[in-house]
Amino acid sequence: MDVMSDPNAPWLVVGLGNPGPEYAMNRHNVGFMVADLLAERIGGRFKRAGKAQAQVVEGRIGPPGPGSRRVVLAKPMSYMNLSGGPVNALRDFYKVPLANVVAVHDELDIDYGVLRSKLGGGDNGHNGLKSMTKAMGADYHRVRFGIGRPPGRMQVADFVLKDFASAERKELDYFVDRAADAVECLVIDGLERAQSTYNS
Repeated sequence: MDVMSDPNAPWLVVGLGNPGPEYAMNRHNVGFMVADLLAERIGGRFKRAGKAQAQVVEGRIGPPGPGSRRVVLAKPMSYMNLSGGPVNALRDFYKVPLANVVAVHDELDIDYGVLRSKLGGGDNGHNGLKSMTKAMGADYHRVRFGIGRPPGRMQVADFVLKDFASAERKELDYFVDRAADAVECLVIDGLERAQSTYNS
């Protein structure tokens, strides 16, 4: 399905992460960081979404007028491996086509700070994506934020649930900003433009 086929359909941009202050700066929570920045950009604050186990902000992305897109920013509050239920509930409530769903998430197989956008595909062992795909199918967009592989023999679970290293934190704000730009580009101009501009 062409994502631009219905310009009036809302978009659902989901930052994946775990709720709670102890997880806030984990690598696994970079999706929350990007969602928070996008909310700041549209002047909104996250609030509980009715019965859905998520926090949302509603607004518009893009220039005023016909070029802007209605968007719902969401952070599931269910923990990563149960993200699919809250996301699917929000999709039903806001009547969002599957192709207008964007998951923003950490990606082990990409170097730190590198971005890749795509439509559909596998979950690559990511529990948030696995849960979303199980709940509603795989044909949604992903903005993948590279975090690299764990060093030495460190377990993947330990690595993703650790805070970004001090050297990484020096560039984190820049990379999160760039990821938010990539999401906006995807929603306004489509996947090909987002890929050509932000994939590296």
